[in-house]
Amino acid sequence: MVSKELGRGALRFEHQLVIDPTVCDGYGYCVELLPSNLIFDDWGYPIIKERYVDDEHLELAYRAVKLCPKLAFRVNKIRGR
Repeated sequence: MVSKELGRGALRFEHQLVIDPTVCDGYGYCVELLPSNLIFDDWGYPIIKERYVDDEHLELAYRAVKLCPKLAFRVNKIRGR
């Protein structure tokens, strides 16, 4: 889980993976870049096994977003708990 603190207000943000299965064509770039968070299903499509991205893998997650040919993969920044 990723959390960032900004100043004294201690705002926390988490980064969450989202795949739109209606758009995905199963190219697999996202799974290759993020094996800690994603796996292939039996038909070669990505499945999220860990929705929250940690600090160590955040750059790779954003790289996967840029490489997705169908724009089916994204990282949402949400306010943490």
